[in-house]
Amino acid sequence: MAEQSRTRTRSSSTAARKRTKESGSAPGAMARRAAELLQDLISHRAEGVSAVRRTDHGWCVEVDVLELLRIPDTTSLLATYEVRLDADGELLEYYRTRRYRRGAADE
Repeated sequence: MAEQSRTRTRSSSTAARKRTKESGSAPGAMARRAAELLQDLISHRAEGVSAVRRTDHGWCVEVDVLELLRIPDTTSLLATYEVRLDADGELLEYYRTRRYRRGAADE
């Protein structure tokens, strides 16, 4: 009985994840979309995504970008950009919120 319940729960959560992916509104999909759009616009390589959150009008994604490669790498300059997407993943706006050295600790 417990095994059947676990299987049913697993199946329903798998179905929910599949619906979310098919709708294109999964946080991971929006994070990838924001990073790709930003890379194309500013011609700098995205290093990663540090935050994703749903808003009333779509998504807000914070993307970390390598702006200036230096040697040693700990002195390279990175920046965090806030990218806003509508519910369909279309770009609404973006702007840089922070610039920092790779080796610098957060304040």
